[in-house]
Amino acid sequence: MPNCLWAARGQMLSFDAPEVAAHCLGVARLGGLQVNAPMFNLWVQVRGDGWIESREGRFRMRRGDWMAFEKESTPLVQGGPQGLCIGIALDASALDGLQALSDGSLYAGRGRLPAGELRMLLRLWRKAAQAGGEPLSVRPLLLQLAHVQRELAARVRRCPGRSRSRKRQVFGRMQRARLYLEGNADRVVRISELADLTSFSSWYFSKAFHALYDESPQQLSVRLRLERAGHLLETTSMMIGEVAAATGFDNCCSFARAFKNHHGVSASRYRTRLRHAAAEAADEVYAAA
Repeated sequence: MPNCLWAARGQMLSFDAPEVAAHCLGVARLGGLQVNAPMFNLWVQVRGDGWIESREGRFRMRRGDWMAFEKESTPLVQGGPQGLCIGIALDASALDGLQALSDGSLYAGRGRLPAGELRMLLRLWRKAAQAGGEPLSVRPLLLQLAHVQRELAARVRRCPGRSRSRKRQVFGRMQRARLYLEGNADRVVRISELADLTSFSSWYFSKAFHALYDESPQQLSVRLRLERAGHLLETTSMMIGEVAAATGFDNCCSFARAFKNHHGVSASRYRTRLRHAAAEAADEVYAAA
């Protein structure tokens, strides 16, 4: 596609020196793209799967997933064998223009898109790419992206700060910390790491985080690690002790207690239920055939 940096079929490219305020990017079929330009960037998985590695961690992308990163994150986007991931990189002037248009902004974070919004976003991205990032062509895409992040934007007013711009700044940093927790669900993350990442004191960070998300960073970290444990029990043949180690628990006893408190059953029972459910589903398919 013209006027779009496109990595496909095993290519590994680097995005370093933007020429326009908004630049369209794309990764497909085992292509890889390293974003080195200091620009806010947002990615949407349109087809297949892929991975993103950034300073916040490593993330799996599936169809309909979106992820957004601050300019310091420098993500590496890698496509799967049948993957298609589209992105856009925005400088400060493009983000300021969005605020002027809709009194909103874009933030670091992740989420999922329903099929209808995914198709709309793809159409707008194609138009922007064909126009070479020209401001008028990018405007509908930016407004749609702001709509995609509407649930995030609704949280901004809960952030500490006297002015709206200060609240947005704090929220952006908190979102980056949340991404860091999600990208490091294989270990215990220290509060000092998150405070350094956001340039806040540990006390201020903990207070602001709890006010924004209704749980402490430690509580969110444990919840994310236990959700990862459930996913590993479902998708791998790892032993329970290996799952505990892969989610940052020091010993099987502490893992067993935490897992049962969160999921309501023991890890072994959880896996057994999943296997029974999968077997019943296979039997239903066989009987229908």
